[in-house]
Amino acid sequence: MVHLRSYFSVFLIIICSFLSCKNQEKEDYSPNWEEARGYYLQSMNEAISGLEKMSENKVDDSTNKTLFIAVREAFKKAEPYASYLNPEVGHRANGPALPIYKEDNGRFINPIGLQKIEETLYEGGVDQATYDYEVDITKGFFKVLKNDIEKRDLTPQRFFIATHQQLLRIISFSMANFDTPVSGLGIEEAAVSLNSLKEVYEKSIQFLIKDRNPNLDETFLNQVYDAVNYIQNDNSRFEDFDRFGFIRDYVNPITRSWVKIRNESGLWEGADNYPFNFDAPTFFEPDSFNLEYFTPAVNSKPTPEQIALGEKLFFDPNLSEAGKMACATCHNPEKAYSDGMVTSLDNLGDALDRNTPTLINVAYQQSFFWDGRSETLLEQINSVFTNEREFNTSVHQFSTEILKDSTYAPLFKQAFGGISKRNKDVIKAISSYISTLKGFDSKFDKNIRGDEDNFTTEEKHGFNLFMGKALCATCHFMPLTNGTVPPFFKETEKEVIGVPETAANQQLDDDLGFYWKYKEELHRGMFKTPSIRNVALTAPYMHNGVYNSLEVVIDFYNKGGGGGLGFDLEHQTLPFDELTLSDAEQKALVAFMKTLTDDVNKEY
Repeated sequence: MVHLRSYFSVFLIIICSFLSCKNQEKEDYSPNWEEARGYYLQSMNEAISGLEKMSENKVDDSTNKTLFIAVREAFKKAEPYASYLNPEVGHRANGPALPIYKEDNGRFINPIGLQKIEETLYEGGVDQATYDYEVDITKGFFKVLKNDIEKRDLTPQRFFIATHQQLLRIISFSMANFDTPVSGLGIEEAAVSLNSLKEVYEKSIQFLIKDRNPNLDETFLNQVYDAVNYIQNDNSRFEDFDRFGFIRDYVNPITRSWVKIRNESGLWEGADNYPFNFDAPTFFEPDSFNLEYFTPAVNSKPTPEQIALGEKLFFDPNLSEAGKMACATCHNPEKAYSDGMVTSLDNLGDALDRNTPTLINVAYQQSFFWDGRSETLLEQINSVFTNEREFNTSVHQFSTEILKDSTYAPLFKQAFGGISKRNKDVIKAISSYISTLKGFDSKFDKNIRGDEDNFTTEEKHGFNLFMGKALCATCHFMPLTNGTVPPFFKETEKEVIGVPETAANQQLDDDLGFYWKYKEELHRGMFKTPSIRNVALTAPYMHNGVYNSLEVVIDFYNKGGGGGLGFDLEHQTLPFDELTLSDAEQKALVAFMKTLTDDVNKEY
């Protein structure tokens, strides 16, 4: 009996040791991030190799376009990690073919990168020396990105953030042809990006997901296969591709699965210092974007008490020196926080210089006022206080007039611990309230994410035009529809479009816009790209309120902006001469834009 017990004990020890070793072995087994990084590195090497072959060719060599397409495809495979590591160089390598103004030295850099090479190859008119320079500079960018990949280990956190950024690029850039405005390769490159995601997934974390949730793994791979297959088997031209159906039925299911994969992996640590809510299942949810990322640190994480105080202050005319003007005077909630006037009136009843824009989603941008003169919402509100034509009050002296309302004392105490002697806290409170004015739950949002199915054929056509032939989304980026550039959202674009002085379209408006800052001709008549969400509620349109209807606005763009009207605009930035939209297409565009209207009284 003693011997049996001894043998049994030894047997248990052996079994436990075996299981412990197996569990330890499994626990120590981690994703092969080095192999995944090698995939990105190999892709960048392929892109560099392709450019080296192009550099050996004459500018008019018939093989250049084929080589260029291969270079772009290789870059798109490496782009998630390469551009994550070095956003500035990644953007320079694959950004718009526009001159860049260097604020530090006042110099201009001529257009460079893949999009400039694309213009050279597809439009011609460039000599050999210029072609050689363009290819060589782009190759230099690629080598910088390659060096970054070589030096920086791929980690789970970096991988998940980079992938999230690339999924947004598919919606914002590939669907809109932003990366390839001349060749029209954006749709095909969406398939390249999705295939790349699948390959890196298989090299890194697939074994974890298959072990923990095999159905999720199978679902995700099938979703990617179906999306790529849809693109490859669709013979539509770029202009006719069904972006609405593709995003709703193919891309959104992938993003939903990717959120589950990220969480299922057990490797994700979370991140609150990026523009995204990484747990949002699609990019079209009311909470898809992280408001805190866009908020100045001095005013981050406002309390409910500060927001409540800000709301009361927003409607109080006693903030102004004459006691006649409140924020709500020019920003009426019933008009999506605009005012329905050509230009607002100042504190004497005279017309101000520019049209009042909506405040809904205003926090999701990186410059304020039409001419971009304020970098934060706090600065913008401060400017209204000090403007002698508006509030005409000092930010350094508290307006005691508001304390005639006895309800303010407890509100200030709850929000800031007491009544400030300066308007600084007033401005912070108002900013906190304005930042809550968000709207991402329109008819469009509900339909694109599949909550509802009542989009008309005309509205779908309008969305596809907006993203495609009409080129609207190359400036009004999806899904925010403003000019804040995804996926990093570090800058808000400004454009020169040639708005006329009157609706007669006879003379260019004399408002110089962003020209005020550097006095450079490149910036003459340049204005910030606004959001078009709730645009049906915010007429009249443009910085000077010159057009009363969306139909007239679309007609202006269809004719080619100010340049198409015959104005002398050397630096107009519209990516087209004219759009050649039919009457039915223009009507469809307007129908779509009206679906971007939110319930302006809804609280989120």
